[in-house]
Amino acid sequence: MSIRDVYIVDAVRTPIGKFGGALASVRPDDLAAHVVRALVDRSPALDPARVDDVYFGDANGAGEDNRDVARMAVLLAGLPVTVPGVTVNRLCGSGLEAVIQAARAIALGDASVAIAGGVESMSRAPWVLQKPERAFPAGHQQLHSTTLGWRMTNPRMPAEWTVSLGEGAELIADKHGITRERQDAFALASHRKAAEAWAKGLYDDEVVPYPDVDLTRDESIRDSTPEALARLKPSFRREGGTVTAGNASPLNDGAAALLLVDEDGLRETGREPLARIRTSAVTGVEPQLFGLGPVEAVRRALGKAGRSFADLRTFELNEAFAAQALGCLAEWPELDPEIVNPRGGAVAIGHPLGASGARLAGSVAHQLAAAGSGTGLAALCIGVGQGLALVLER
Repeated sequence: MSIRDVYIVDAVRTPIGKFGGALASVRPDDLAAHVVRALVDRSPALDPARVDDVYFGDANGAGEDNRDVARMAVLLAGLPVTVPGVTVNRLCGSGLEAVIQAARAIALGDASVAIAGGVESMSRAPWVLQKPERAFPAGHQQLHSTTLGWRMTNPRMPAEWTVSLGEGAELIADKHGITRERQDAFALASHRKAAEAWAKGLYDDEVVPYPDVDLTRDESIRDSTPEALARLKPSFRREGGTVTAGNASPLNDGAAALLLVDEDGLRETGREPLARIRTSAVTGVEPQLFGLGPVEAVRRALGKAGRSFADLRTFELNEAFAAQALGCLAEWPELDPEIVNPRGGAVAIGHPLGASGARLAGSVAHQLAAAGSGTGLAALCIGVGQGLALVLER
């Protein structure tokens, strides 16, 4: 059996809304449906019934994104009911996992045309109430927020594995000697690059605003200063902490989607592809050091592609925390940091968990198309200790 080439024909995303912001009134299944519909509309020569499957990443799934949000997106977007959908969960890597699974299906001949993406509404993530072990409890019951992080943790888990995400970033700062000043400077650069990219129209080809919502660009980008960031108090360690709200990604809402095809599907779209999917890799690390998950995943993905850091034209690395991103960069001394997140990263743009991986893959594809050729890479750290990476080429 021959392995088929897999092409990214198009990639779209919503502007990323901040927690409780402009997209907070929009259900996650509607966000997902919006990018699916926009993607289909941008390839009018393709019959929507030709979509073999829709893969969507979603890290929460506890609220309005329940009942297989990928299938809900298909139905709400008005695609034929014959188009199926599957939701995947690899926490922060869910959107990229969806792209990888869709690409794998096409490469193996199980599909010719697929949509892959991700969605998250952290604003609308519900509180959940566990069922009592015995009926009719007399005492108060605890609600758990499903917005982010550990909840209802298994008591068998070692305590060092279940520290907060922010404490995990602090551990990486400790490991690599990453100061508060370096983290703040990294955060400022992320905001500056994102603002410049928007000002230059670099996101115009991929961002599709949600209708009847007053949001046309990413909502979390700020015009800050070193002095303003320095005044923020540490969020996770009271004594000696370095991680703050200013040098970490915020809580966000958003969705992203990509159109993937084989050679036959490419002819049906009548379009030139943005990029070709080359290889991917996933790895595991100690849960508390989740932020370093991409280190080995990236090396493995590049090795499978027969490429090195020197071959990269662009690299989209998710910025869960400035300390986490800087920790990864410290372990890739041969990588030119200037090619990393040239249009800003998640500290500025935002990190709607299930959508971020699809956003990164789409951004790499658009950047390669704009350059005309080259190799690009998308990678994320993942809570509970994983890393995921994807290599694209044009």
